[in-house]
Amino acid sequence: MLARADDPTHETAWARGARGEERVAELLTKHLNTGVVVLHDRRVPRSRANIDHVAVAPSGVWVIDAKRYKGKVVVSRPLLGHAKLTIAGRDKSKLLDGLARQVDLVELVLATVAPTVAVQGALCFVEADLPMLGTLTFHGYPLLYPKPLAKRINAAGPVTSDQVSLLAGVLARRFPSA
Repeated sequence: MLARADDPTHETAWARGARGEERVAELLTKHLNTGVVVLHDRRVPRSRANIDHVAVAPSGVWVIDAKRYKGKVVVSRPLLGHAKLTIAGRDKSKLLDGLARQVDLVELVLATVAPTVAVQGALCFVEADLPMLGTLTFHGYPLLYPKPLAKRINAAGPVTSDQVSLLAGVLARRFPSA
C-alpha cells in the first residue's frame, strides 16, 4: 500500500489506462466475429505514441482508442462556440485530437494499397457512464462501450477475407507491437 502511494501520478494514470486497454481487448475478442483481425498496442514509428487497437474487418479498418474513465460522458453543443466533450465534469475534448491523428496515420498507410477501404475511429470506454439510448459522437467519432463497438465492426462490408488478411499484414508491419 505504501509503495503504491509513492507512485507518481503519471505512472498511476498509465497503469490505469493500460488496464483499460487490456479490458477493451478482452471484450472485443469475446464479441468480434472470427473473420476480424485485431492488432493490439501498436507502436507509431518515430514517436512515443501508440495505437491501442486496430481492427480489420469486412466493414473496414477501425482505429480504437481505449479509455478507462469513471463518470458521466457528455457532449455539449452550444449555439455559440465549440462542442465540448466532458467526462465527470472535466473537459476531455482533446482526446479526439489523438484519435484523429491515429486515423490519419492509418489512412496514410492504406492510401497506396487500399485507398477505397474506409478507416473509422472510435473511442471505446470501460467504466464510464455513457447514455443508455443512442450513441454519442464527437467530431464525427462514436463514443461506445466494447459490445456496441464490436457490433459495428462485425457489420457486413465490402472488404473480403483475403483483403482483411492483406491489410492486417500491412498494418502490422507499419505499426509494430509496442
